[in-house]
Amino acid sequence: MNFHIPHYRMSLSVGEHSVRHIRNIVRSLLRDWGLAELTDALDVGVSELVSNVVRHVPDRRCVLLVQRRKSVVRVEVSDGSPDLPLISLQPPLDGEGGRGLLLVDAVADKWGVQPRPGGGKTVWFECSAG
Repeated sequence: MNFHIPHYRMSLSVGEHSVRHIRNIVRSLLRDWGLAELTDALDVGVSELVSNVVRHVPDRRCVLLVQRRKSVVRVEVSDGSPDLPLISLQPPLDGEGGRGLLLVDAVADKWGVQPRPGGGKTVWFECSAG
């Protein structure tokens, strides 16, 4: 049996303005998939994961994968950096960073980080509809 999982995959170099464009792509996918109610959560999650690539990955290259699995949407951002992200339970009050994964944790049903064979990592999250 051949199952088709609707998905979108893009390999790119990201910059400061990439987040807005990627959010627009994800919003379009959610509308097409009938899951527009997940827009706010995915906006936050995608913004944080892509922003982390801009800030922490020297070559700013990544692969974005968005998959629909029934009423669940999974987003993965993979990059070549071996440095795993850290979640800070007490980010500095006056700092601009350190809150990204806390925000992902707040909007996602599940999330995680997986080292990739051959180097790098994949940071992912899942959000369920209804």
